[in-house]
Amino acid sequence: MHRRIMAPGALAAASLMLAIPASAASVSPGAPGIGDPYYPAYGNGGYDVSHYDLRLKYQPATDELEGTATLLAKTTQDLSRFNLDFLLDVSEVRVNGAKASFATSGEHELEITPNKALAKGSTVTVIVRYRGVPSTKEAYGFNAWLRTSDGGVAAGEPEGAWWWFPSNDHPLDKATYDVSVQVPNGTQFISNGTLQSTSSRAGWTRYNWRSNKPQATYLATFAAGRFDVTTGTSESGIPVINAYSKDLGDRAGAARASIERTGEIADWLSEYFGPYPYNALGGYVPNTNTGYALETQTRPFYSPSNFANGSNTSVVVHELAHQWWGDLVSVKKWKDIWINEGFARYAQWLWSEHEGEGTAQEIADYVYASRAADDAFWSVEPGDPGPENQFHIAVYDRGALALQALRNEIGDDAFFAILKGWPQKYAYGNASVADFVRYAEEVSGKPLATLFDAWLFQPSKPGAPAARSASIAKSAATPVQPKSWKKIAATNDVHEH
Repeated sequence: MHRRIMAPGALAAASLMLAIPASAASVSPGAPGIGDPYYPAYGNGGYDVSHYDLRLKYQPATDELEGTATLLAKTTQDLSRFNLDFLLDVSEVRVNGAKASFATSGEHELEITPNKALAKGSTVTVIVRYRGVPSTKEAYGFNAWLRTSDGGVAAGEPEGAWWWFPSNDHPLDKATYDVSVQVPNGTQFISNGTLQSTSSRAGWTRYNWRSNKPQATYLATFAAGRFDVTTGTSESGIPVINAYSKDLGDRAGAARASIERTGEIADWLSEYFGPYPYNALGGYVPNTNTGYALETQTRPFYSPSNFANGSNTSVVVHELAHQWWGDLVSVKKWKDIWINEGFARYAQWLWSEHEGEGTAQEIADYVYASRAADDAFWSVEPGDPGPENQFHIAVYDRGALALQALRNEIGDDAFFAILKGWPQKYAYGNASVADFVRYAEEVSGKPLATLFDAWLFQPSKPGAPAARSASIAKSAATPVQPKSWKKIAATNDVHEH
């Protein structure tokens, strides 16, 4: 037996160690990514945000944005440090009222070190003061901020928040929002949710918007410019606010003829997907030169080019379908993008049926027959397409084919029960492709793994036997192009960005 003699100083140190809670030994920095294999640095670990309060000031002439973001969060581990995703210039950070040190790292990381460690399960208030010119900031070689002649717009997927507010930027961490932005008189500010109030003082007008249901960060939108704003109410009683840039030129009429049908289309979609899940509706068209549209929650973003060839209700159907498929139920990981895009595309096929311009079956037959087996289209697996193919047309069209195959396999009663039940089962949360397969089997009472494997997870065209068993392209003759096809195809690039 050996007895160790300890000096007084060492004894004191040992006593101090005994006084430290055991959990202190596990205090560590939060991960710089939330764990998504497609985008390892997106999102962050160690906490969940419940609310964002953004109080900002924006100058369209210079594109300068400044203000304060207040984040309410809860820790999921003992934290010595944590990250936010952000690009603008930070002047001060406070955590629970006390100044915190901060630094930047990587392409878009803001590292925050509070003056004392945060215990797991504690509520945390984070205040970030910042300013900057979003159009001058890049990450990974690109800039997602949309500068316009009369202002600026944030509407991007899978990232867009970094250019205007610090966040935990991944769909897994949804939160509610208060967005208050001050702009010069004569400029309007559009965002998600309901307009709570406006006030003017000394040449500036402040707009206060509120999103009272959980919302993913990429679905939060910022739009400052000169807009014509229309208001109304859907037949089901949902307030509708639409906004159109004053500089849309000869596309203004087509844009209005499409987006002013938002209430009608949302009510129609609710027949398939269940009650509309939010307290606000609308859409907006700034004068950007982009080609895509985006399902920014309650108020989708549309590009003027979406209406270059006339009215386009199909794109409105697509973005409004996302309010259930992508917004209400969001992906667990970005590989689950089929949950968003396959269903939004299928909604367009259902709209074609509604408009008498071709049934979903006729569109499915046409899509299947019009692409040869060696077309690269079939090499993309919608169930896990890879980040480089996340918005490939196959995720949309082959993804919708999978749904028609499912419909034919299980029958309309079970199929439409799934379309209505799924958004309710996972409302305001997240789900994966695997979750959907299990749910479809549960509702239909049929084993469906083979069907989904053929249509979602094989890098090849499902062969004639698989197609025939799913009642797709039963005839050897090439189907006639449905009347709605050109309108649907016109939306093929809605998320190409």
